Amino acid sequence: MAGLILFVLFPLFQVFKACFFVPTEDGSIRFTLKYFTELLSKPYNRQPFYNSIILGVCVSIIGTIIGFIFAFSITRVDIPFKKFFRAVATFPIISPPFVIALSAILLLGRNGIVTKGILLNYLGVDIYNLGFNIYGLFGLVLVETLAYFPTAFLLLVGVLQSIDPSLEESALDLGASKSKVFTSITLPLAMPGILSSMFLLFVESLADFGNPLILSGRFNVLSVQAYLQITGNDNQPGGAALAIILLIPSLIGYFLQNYFLEKKSFVTVTGKAFRGGIKREEKHIKYPLVFTCFSLVGFIFLFYGLVIIGSFTKLWGADYSFTFKNYIDTFIIGWDYIKDSLLLAAIATPITGLLGMIIAYLVVRKRFIGRKLMEVVSMLTFAVPGTVVGIGYILAFNQKPLLLQGTAAIIVLLFVFRNAPVGIRSGIATLKQISTSIEEASEDLGASSLTTFRRVTLPLIVPAFFSGLVYSFVRCMTAISAVIFVVSGDWNLITVAILGFVENSDLSQAAALCIILIFFVMAALGIIQSILNKVFKSKAVELR
Repeated sequence: MAGLILFVLFPLFQVFKACFFVPTEDGSIRFTLKYFTELLSKPYNRQPFYNSIILGVCVSIIGTIIGFIFAFSITRVDIPFKKFFRAVATFPIISPPFVIALSAILLLGRNGIVTKGILLNYLGVDIYNLGFNIYGLFGLVLVETLAYFPTAFLLLVGVLQSIDPSLEESALDLGASKSKVFTSITLPLAMPGILSSMFLLFVESLADFGNPLILSGRFNVLSVQAYLQITGNDNQPGGAALAIILLIPSLIGYFLQNYFLEKKSFVTVTGKAFRGGIKREEKHIKYPLVFTCFSLVGFIFLFYGLVIIGSFTKLWGADYSFTFKNYIDTFIIGWDYIKDSLLLAAIATPITGLLGMIIAYLVVRKRFIGRKLMEVVSMLTFAVPGTVVGIGYILAFNQKPLLLQGTAAIIVLLFVFRNAPVGIRSGIATLKQISTSIEEASEDLGASSLTTFRRVTLPLIVPAFFSGLVYSFVRCMTAISAVIFVVSGDWNLITVAILGFVENSDLSQAAALCIILIFFVMAALGIIQSILNKVFKSKAVELR
């Protein structure tokens, strides 16, 4: 609990302290709202709030619609290549979210392959002179929707699979058409999940930092403005005030998302195996959905394919000659970024996984004062935007006795406490399905609580443990919004380096680094999956 207070609550307290309290001449502090009034009195500081809300609403609606179409096609329509669609649809989750922003620039930027390579050079049409601009609301909605719709897809697949097929079958037996079944049974039962998805994507959009930093142009949003207040204006109280403004709608969206997700319990779960529900085989339903899925997958392939092509291009927009120079330079110039990222992720990942399982075990299996508080605090960083967490860490750990700024420790600690909530949730859900009688028998035979947890409980929650490891490693390797505040000359990360190359318009070098990052993430996931398969095989042998 002490660790949660120090590395979760204390940084957030520092953010509130920086923007609500000001030092006086006698050394004391007094409450103030001057930082808020100074910021909000200027229209160019108010506009980012409105812009963030507009962007979040657009992404939440469009992303949820696409996610639902994809989930419905997978679970309710007999379409081909379902596993392929699932794999491709989740690909944005294991890559940095700003990879799609980089692809958008390669495709539709001023030197993009469409805007310049095709429309300008071959057709003589300069669409930027006609009012088109990828930098702004349109570009951000496009890239954030592609980056975050997989989240809606995964959530809604689970929602649709949890609907008891017998309800739909009974409606059909009573003479209802399949369309009527969909509108009167399937859609209402899925609505809590749909609303949950919308709020979740709204929070994801508000918290996004990498995409707006690359593509926002003059469409300023809160996450970037808070960062610029600190790094550009050296105004920590102003950055903290913007972080608080960003935090409020994020927390509201997070709690509403949880509320609607919990409400989906009225979707009947009978304990029976999922049978797939009513299949829609009408041509006017099936073919448009198949076309939509193929189009979306093709769009994703186009965006990621452009990153691969760009990584082998000498100078995007000017010289499209094939070259390996970007990769050679990456391992010469960027090896330190790669090494630091892998090392810090390798340190943080097992700690995160173990911490998640320990907290889950304490919350579910033990009874003590503050247990509920521990659960709430441990999940808090999941609801707080990364920009707010990053600002909190630089405010909390930049002076003695807690001087961690510039060290590897601050990055590892941020990774651990930022990524632990997913492992905690998974562990809690798994432990609730395991009978306490197994652990009680171990303790009755003389085993201590620690031994029981290590020898009995932990082996039973291996899947939850490894899911926490996978999530933690992916997020460590692809993180940007929080860690950009705590990196230093001694410890830097590959994601920060990619953003630097993009800002310097060295898109080919940025593309090469993106491909290397994706390669290392997928290789690590393959290794973890291989270990997990071996664990399950060995358990199967033991059971025999």
